[in-house]
Amino acid sequence: MTDQPTDPAADAVAADVAAADAAEAMAQVDEAVRAELTSLRESIDNIDAAVVHMLAERFKATQRVGRLKADHKLPPADPAREREQITRLRELAAGAHLDPVFAEKFLNFIIAEVIRHHEAIARS
Repeated sequence: MTDQPTDPAADAVAADVAAADAAEAMAQVDEAVRAELTSLRESIDNIDAAVVHMLAERFKATQRVGRLKADHKLPPADPAREREQITRLRELAAGAHLDPVFAEKFLNFIIAEVIRHHEAIARS
């Protein structure tokens, strides 16, 4: 893979071609397949909404943790707790037939954001 600059105009044309190809492919799919695809996508949309709401609740709780840590001069990060949570989430992921590596990457992303919030709370 090369690190060549991208051409926004060429990227836009490629995206338009891909969209047209997808639309053409969908036009050729029979009605039963289209209905099933729509139903599955509605389920995915509902799950995405639930995930967003659960993440919002999680971040409300971690904001309270951040305020508690700041009030008591505790560090924003807790590496031991983070390791425990990663191990726990990997086990949960494996049990749920979700790739544990993906689950760990997802949790690491969330942990980094939580630490960023805790650092900001501590500065305020």
